[in-house]
This record gives sequence, C-alpha cells and structure tokens, in this order.
Amino acid sequence: MGGFPTVLAVIIIFGLLLLFNMIKVLKEYERGVVFRLGRLIGAKGPGLIILIPIIDKMVRVDLRVVTYDIPAQDVITKDNVSVKVNAVVYFQVTDSNRAIVSVANFFEATSQIAQTTLRSVLGQQDLDQLLSDRETINAELQRIIDDQTEPWGVKVSVVEVKNVDLPLEMQRAIARQAEAERERRAKVIHAEGELQASEKLSEAARVISRAPNAMQLRFLQTLVEVSAEKNSTTIFPVPVDLMHLVGRYLEKKTGEDEGTQSS
Repeated sequence: MGGFPTVLAVIIIFGLLLLFNMIKVLKEYERGVVFRLGRLIGAKGPGLIILIPIIDKMVRVDLRVVTYDIPAQDVITKDNVSVKVNAVVYFQVTDSNRAIVSVANFFEATSQIAQTTLRSVLGQQDLDQLLSDRETINAELQRIIDDQTEPWGVKVSVVEVKNVDLPLEMQRAIARQAEAERERRAKVIHAEGELQASEKLSEAARVISRAPNAMQLRFLQTLVEVSAEKNSTTIFPVPVDLMHLVGRYLEKKTGEDEGTQSS
C-alpha cells in the first residue's frame, strides 16, 4: 500500500512531462518546423500545436526582419585605393521549411554571403563611384545577396553601405580636390558675370551713340548720385568736348581784353 502513492506520483509526473512535450504555443511571428521520425512534416503555427511525444521534433523559426551589421571590411577599389567599408543588411525568413532543411544555419550563411559580396562588388568600383553612387551600389548588393539566399527561403530586402573610411592622405587629397573645384566654379561664375556686364555695356554704348544727348543726361544723373553721398571731397568728371569749348571761350575772351587795352 505504501508504494502505490509513489507509483501514482511517478505516473502523474510522467504524464505532465508528456503533456508539456505534446503542447506547444507559437507566437504570431513564429513557425514550428516539425519532423516526424526524422521526416519533414511541415511548418505549423502560429497558436497551439500538438506533437506526438518522442516521435515528433519541432524547430522554432522567427519570421521577423533581422538587422545584421556587416563588420568593417578591407576593400581595395578598382583604382587601387584601400578603404574600410561597413554595411547593414535587412533580411527575413519567408519559407520556414527551406530555412531549416536547405542550410545548416541560415543566419550565419546569410552573414557570410553578405561579407564576401560586399568585398567583391565594392572592389569593382572606383573610389568616386563608391562615394557618390551609393544607391546603385546598394541595389546591386541587395540583388546579388538576395539571389544567393533565395534557395534557403531567406529574403534580403535592403542592403545599405554605412561608412567608408579613407586613409588620411586620401582625405587630404579629396579636400584639395574639392577646394580646387570650388575655386574653378567661382572663376567661371565671375567670368560669366564679366561677359554679361560687357554685353550690357556694349548695348548701352550703342544706345548712347544713337542719342548723343543721352550721355549728357547720364552725366547729370551721375552728379545727382554723387551729391547724395556725404563725402568731404567730390570730383566731377567733365566731358572733353566741354573742355574744348571752355578753352576756345577763354582764348576769345583774352583776345578781346588785349584789343581793349591797346586801344
């Protein structure tokens, strides 16, 4: 009689263990890949699923998007510049069965593919392309990595190159190049301004040549503008023709004075 409670307790514990192994609850973003005696049965879930103890084995698979930071890779660009580049990859499992059956560890495999592809693709680009054409490079990386992971049931949605670390001497060279480019643009803009100003001056000269009085009006306008300034000394420009008239007047006046004195 004393051994009956012990046996009952063992049976209850064994039953609870069986029940614990039979009943599984999967969250909305989880799937359970079930193997029965080693043979693939398929993915189940989400919610409550029941397994046959000892016979069925289940592997949980997370269907959420995974963010993976690719460690900094040493890359030699097409124009023989050594840089360090890191990137980020966003991927998720779209087929739970293939993610478990087709590859031993889909996360590790995807990360390795991302690293090797990053070095391969960036090694085919010039430094200028790497710095200025990120969108095209990102799209190419995403396409290549996604093609390689598709048989594993893994979808790579986004690949972004984050940082490109340049050697110090290359940074200085790029800074000098940028400064020279700014100076070139400034000179071009200044030259274009001079050209436009010369065209306007030439047009103004043609207008004045057709109307000589316009020069006198412009002269008077200039005097008004100068007089508005609070300067201690003002220099008035005098046309050469006016100087000639004044000179002839003075000569004539001198001759009349001499005639008057001799008489």
